[in-house]
Amino acid sequence: MDWIYEWKDPIWETLVGSLMIFIVVVVLTRIVGLRSFAKFTAYDFAFTVAIGSIISSTLTSSTSIAHGSAAIASLLFITYIFSFLQKKFPALSSAISNKPLLLMENGNILEKNLKHGRIEKSQLIAKLREANVLDFKQVEAVVLESTGDISVLHKTDSDPSLNKELLEGVRREP
Repeated sequence: MDWIYEWKDPIWETLVGSLMIFIVVVVLTRIVGLRSFAKFTAYDFAFTVAIGSIISSTLTSSTSIAHGSAAIASLLFITYIFSFLQKKFPALSSAISNKPLLLMENGNILEKNLKHGRIEKSQLIAKLREANVLDFKQVEAVVLESTGDISVLHKTDSDPSLNKELLEGVRREP
């Protein structure tokens, strides 16, 4: 039965710690802002994973609540500083973030870009199905976003044409 539960397991500490870490994360997110857990760039994703890892190690008693809270606060502060610096220095943004890549344009699959983005044609087609695309002619653009997500911009016969601002900053060539 020890593999299910041992009397010396710190269950109550874990429960109280969970509540405390939850409060810390909510308070810090309110201070730093919602962008704290946004998934705009690869480093945003890395910070979110790191914070999850800190929470996990804190709740499994490998570190104290105070230590875990300080680590979370420091990471959120770093994301806040980076978002500020990216606005001030656009070169920093391009140095730490991938630019989105066009995978499909005007119904045509850009094979070279698929290869560069390491996206299989079958994965692209699955995304088209998810977006309810019935014909390649409906597809205005498919973009591999800097987060790794794939955006499908498509139309029906009655839709207006694509606003070119939606493709601003998207690489057409790898």
